[in-house]
Amino acid sequence: MKLSLQIVGLAGALALAAPSALIPAGWAQESHVSREGGAWGQEITGSLAAVKNLRVKVDMGAVVVHGSQQPGISYVVHTHFGNSSEQEARRQFEQYKVTAYVKGDTAWVVGDWQGGKRPRHFSGEFNITVPREMALVKLETDGGNVEATGVAGRVEAESGGGSLRLDDIGGGVNAETGGGSIDVGTVSGELGLHTGGGPIEVHHANGKVIAETGGGSVEIQGGAQGATIETGGGAVVVRQCSGKVKVSTGGGGVDLSDIGGSADVETGGGTIKLTSAKGNVHAETGGGGIELLGVPSAQVDTSAGGITVKLVNTGSERRDSDLETGAGDITVYLAADVAVNVRASVDMGNGHHITSDFPDIHISSEGGQWEAKTLNAEGKLNGGGPTLKVHTSTGDICFKRAR
Repeated sequence: MKLSLQIVGLAGALALAAPSALIPAGWAQESHVSREGGAWGQEITGSLAAVKNLRVKVDMGAVVVHGSQQPGISYVVHTHFGNSSEQEARRQFEQYKVTAYVKGDTAWVVGDWQGGKRPRHFSGEFNITVPREMALVKLETDGGNVEATGVAGRVEAESGGGSLRLDDIGGGVNAETGGGSIDVGTVSGELGLHTGGGPIEVHHANGKVIAETGGGSVEIQGGAQGATIETGGGAVVVRQCSGKVKVSTGGGGVDLSDIGGSADVETGGGTIKLTSAKGNVHAETGGGGIELLGVPSAQVDTSAGGITVKLVNTGSERRDSDLETGAGDITVYLAADVAVNVRASVDMGNGHHITSDFPDIHISSEGGQWEAKTLNAEGKLNGGGPTLKVHTSTGDICFKRAR
């Protein structure tokens, strides 16, 4: 084992910038190589002056950044190499050049593999502690996991395929990974989250959320200003969101709870459930059932599945409602103060029924026992209002008083 003090990255930094642009603070770092079980490990430690921004760019390895009350930036880089001689391990460690410097108002920590093809049993992790009040932290790794916590400013994180975890962020967040999961705790600013296929989970977002995944699930526990969600096929869950919600999935189910604005939901084939929404709801699925409880108006379409909708007054602007299924029953619950013009029809009425708790809805049929029969219903509730159109090709329609 050998302890050495070395000046790292000065020559490279000088080649990139004029001397006046380089702050020579914290450009000394220590390295220590030791045996770790059946492998070898190298630990590099160093510090940099506190500045406005941090940029971390590494060819490989995990990156962990934690904000604290300390005045400067400190870092520990731990690299590992598989079972070999100490001489071979040191040779491999030398191929991964770790440099740290300050240029202008930005501190840089860089990991650059310089030895051609990387060996299979080589890994690394960058642990960096920064002042909490940093304005921007930007983290990039070609393949490892990324974690950032306790930063008052904006965080940008990118990985070629690792998972991303972000929590206690005071500014906005932009996070992107080629395929790993994204887990977000509390973020005060806007969120832009993108993964090639992993799941996305957001616990509490004070800003707008854009979440996109190639096929994983998306879950938002709490959002203050609306969310736009897109997945190639995973399920979507939103527990609470104060603003408008827009959801698109190639085939997963959608479960929305307390939505403070309007909702626009589309799935290629899953079920759609919504507990309540203050604004208008558009819900469309290629084949599942749809259940909307506590909405002012709705446009609903499924090619094959049942529909249940409860219309209530939420104080927002009410629009016409249109509920349609190719094959399935439709049940509509109407609050006592809802005023609508009702028009309902069943194309293939043989063996099916339209029923109503409201005497003002008049039900009729056309056709006889030996021919196709259609069912119709019309009426005005509470003097009439926006149109409520209800249609199924084959199924029952039922109008009930909301309890």
